[in-house]
Amino acid sequence: LIVQHVGLTSYLGDILGRAANMPVANAASGTKVKNGHIFVAPPGAHLLLHDDHMLLRRGPRENLARPAIDPLFRSAACSFGGSVIGVVLTGSLSDGTAGLRAIKICGGVSVVQDPDDAAVPDMPLSALQNVEVDHCVALSEMAGLLRRLASELAGPTPEIPPVIRLEAAIAAQEHSTMEQTERQLGIPSTFVCPECHGPLWEIEDGPITRYRCHTGHAFGADVLMQAQADDAEQALWSLLRAHQQRAELAKRTAQREAARERHSLASQMATRAAEHEADAKLIEEIIHRRRP
Repeated sequence: LIVQHVGLTSYLGDILGRAANMPVANAASGTKVKNGHIFVAPPGAHLLLHDDHMLLRRGPRENLARPAIDPLFRSAACSFGGSVIGVVLTGSLSDGTAGLRAIKICGGVSVVQDPDDAAVPDMPLSALQNVEVDHCVALSEMAGLLRRLASELAGPTPEIPPVIRLEAAIAAQEHSTMEQTERQLGIPSTFVCPECHGPLWEIEDGPITRYRCHTGHAFGADVLMQAQADDAEQALWSLLRAHQQRAELAKRTAQREAARERHSLASQMATRAAEHEADAKLIEEIIHRRRP
């Protein structure tokens, strides 16, 4: 099963179908997982496992993505435990880290692409820093490693922690109450969800700090920081536009009042326009000095 962060359209299935020596198809709800087949998550839906069947759910985005990697990994860990092999490849930010940790906790095997071999090393690095990774190899060695691992006997499956089951159920849109979420997941934080603006709960997942809201949106700390930065930039652009428009309106009003020889009011409006222009310039400087 393959999840890639994609937009509204994806040609990954077609590309893999031309290159792979096994059948490739887009995943579909209710379809049974088959040995020797590749299934690709379609755009706009989380790909999950329930026992030996696939589920597609348009549930809350995780790490600003849908499909996201963590929901698939958690559901696979709950369904197959020690038989799961989770692989994190190139990508930005930290999606996949929490899910790979869930696979390890449930007895599965963790594999990560060597960050030096990755086009974007963020995801492999995050996994290596926060999960006891079993194998870290270059992409050229990945196929051979996976063939070997698939031929070995699966390890034992310990009892699945309730928190992992709960988060898998949230992605499948099967979770029940806010009270259950609050009681099991973590503690209230001072932050709000960038997606729905509800309160976020802080989850201490071993070395990983994560956040989740009642609705089910979930974020690694780095993803939340990125979302906050995007929100702040959007707010600054809105504030800049507001001050520019106020300055323009004040200037036009000053011109009209001057034409009517109401010089006192024209002077007041001209002063106000200058103040708004100064504020706009300051806001623009703040926007442009922010780190890219």
